[in-house]
Amino acid sequence: MIQYFKNINHTTVEVDKPEEGTWVNVLPPLKQEEFTELSNKLDIPIDFLTDSLDIDERSRFEKDSTVKLLVIKTPTENNSFNESDAYYITIPICVILTHTQIVTVNSFENTAIKKFLSTFQNRHPDKKNMMVLKIFEKVVQNFMEHLKEINQRRNVFEQKLYDASRNEHLLELMRIQKSLVYFVTALRSNELLFIKLERTNFLGLNEEEKEFLNDLIVDNSQALEMANIYTNILSSTLDAFASIIANNQNQVLKRLAVITIVLTFPVLISSLFGMNVPSGFEHSPYAFYIVVFLSLAIALIVGWLFLRKKII
Repeated sequence: MIQYFKNINHTTVEVDKPEEGTWVNVLPPLKQEEFTELSNKLDIPIDFLTDSLDIDERSRFEKDSTVKLLVIKTPTENNSFNESDAYYITIPICVILTHTQIVTVNSFENTAIKKFLSTFQNRHPDKKNMMVLKIFEKVVQNFMEHLKEINQRRNVFEQKLYDASRNEHLLELMRIQKSLVYFVTALRSNELLFIKLERTNFLGLNEEEKEFLNDLIVDNSQALEMANIYTNILSSTLDAFASIIANNQNQVLKRLAVITIVLTFPVLISSLFGMNVPSGFEHSPYAFYIVVFLSLAIALIVGWLFLRKKII
């Protein structure tokens, strides 16, 4: 699906065809026929339009004649039905600059483009570089918001895991860890893109736009640092819980071993007196009580010795 937006008197208006100063937004479902038609209309290489279909596409920029391509990674919710998959994944957004239009191509719907659409009435179509930087700003804000949400989820599941160690809670933490891995990888890739844009001045930015790009680099570095911190905390937490679970298992096995040893002596005494050989108590009316008393006495003494040595 292809949308055409134009800013008329600070009002976002959707038009039927690409005009000068329009923003062209390509959303799923994506069709090859639409790509071909748009490529012919705006004289854009078809590869620039289809690059967003590769979910593993890295952040980068490229130029073909007078058309510029920028690819940036943004987070989005994972709609997979597999319960072990990450909560969030990262997808590429392709931003294409032509003579008179700015084109964005998305393989999935994402909140960064929706936020940009809600503020499009404040943009100036003749300042395409600033529009690109504003899209990048929405992407960085999107990362920040999702990181805060992930951290809240982590705290909730950790508390549940403290109260009751269940496999379901460990699985939830593992899904969060997978999401953070996607975030760290994408943020590093975006950081390299921003630094290269600053160094090469690929977009031909003026002083105001360069300052805005510097702010984006700082914000992206902050998001990357947050993602690294949350990843380290989660890894340490999972390692600690693994050690706790292993220690609890050892304690249970130790107690079971002590109980087995304590019960071995009563069984041994009962077996000795249960043999079909003379024992001296076969005619005594108190034989049963003597055997029970000896068994309990020895069991209690052995148990007391284990308690004294703090084995259990």
